[in-house]
Amino acid sequence: MATDLQQTPFVKQLASSDRPTREKALDSLRTYLTSSRSFTDLELLKLWKGLFFCMWHSDRPIPQQRLALALSHLLLPLSTSLFIPFLTAFWTTISREWTSIDALRMDKFMRLVRCYVNTAFTYLSNHSWDADLLEAYLDLVEAIPLSAANLKVGDGLRYHVLDVWVEELSRVDGKREGQCPVDELMRPVRKLEKDGRTKKVRERARECSADDRLKDWRTTMGQGDMADDARNNDESDGEDEWAGLDD
Repeated sequence: MATDLQQTPFVKQLASSDRPTREKALDSLRTYLTSSRSFTDLELLKLWKGLFFCMWHSDRPIPQQRLALALSHLLLPLSTSLFIPFLTAFWTTISREWTSIDALRMDKFMRLVRCYVNTAFTYLSNHSWDADLLEAYLDLVEAIPLSAANLKVGDGLRYHVLDVWVEELSRVDGKREGQCPVDELMRPVRKLEKDGRTKKVRERARECSADDRLKDWRTTMGQGDMADDARNNDESDGEDEWAGLDD
């Protein structure tokens, strides 16, 4: 039976400008998310509205970094049935609010996105890169942050996710033991490289696909050049159109 998150006081407390109040609410939320309760998509979106403003009111670099990490670590104890819905609410909220974030606050939200890219990879690794879970995650990435056609996603968000994608994967799979499905994980990038709506987006995706760090995995796994087909697309795509994590 679904619960009504709006009846829990910590939802409003997450958006409080008082840091102790926010931290207490986060502690309560960790317990709440790992209970046997179920959550509707709407409840998770309402929850993420509170989490977004929890980050919004966070001041000073060190506390901001700690909060970004703490918010991303909410993923790790989640059940596999809640992992994708929770991430969907995160990406939906971030993509909706991205263009309204002012310059003074952008760094901390970029940090939050980086943390979530890293922690999602960590979660998948902890679950042995389960094929069904991985497919659902990549579908989500292709639908929102690295969508080739979604006009509601700002290019600035696309660029940032592309900038951190390989770097955070490299941090999660630092040992290069051959278990990480790198070819699959680069699928959203290759798709954006091919189908991105603007030349600049396609170029940024191409740069991500050509990251030198990918050679480490190719050597380990013997995959060869995973992105040749995508990078052999016509370099002259026509005229311009409008537009890790260390603890």
